[in-house]
Amino acid sequence: MLAFLIDTSILVVVILVFVFAIYGREYVHLANQGRTLVFDVLVQGVLPAVAAILFWRFRGATPGKMLLSAKIVDAETLGPPTTGQLIGRYFAYILSSVFMLGFIWIAFDKRKQGWHDKLAGTVVIHDEDD
Repeated sequence: MLAFLIDTSILVVVILVFVFAIYGREYVHLANQGRTLVFDVLVQGVLPAVAAILFWRFRGATPGKMLLSAKIVDAETLGPPTTGQLIGRYFAYILSSVFMLGFIWIAFDKRKQGWHDKLAGTVVIHDEDD
């Protein structure tokens, strides 16, 4: 959960930089008029998804997980997960986010897998190499 909070904090800062660089202080006014929809979808939806999946694919972890020396691996082989597993894991976050139950589940699971990990066939491990 700490890694998630770190990643979210980083993402908020990045999004705010984009918002102010493109719209300045007019963002809220323009958003209320529905004039930022494409930007919002791209920067608040697509960008975070692509960034998370690319970090997982090439680094095995997002910055938050890297700071905590954790990484995502295939649950069966403990090797790198496939890109398909990582894409599935990202979208399974939606299910895990329902009342945060998928994340709370981690506290009770013997392998510490959230629902998103179970659905994607992944597990988060401590990275000894870090």
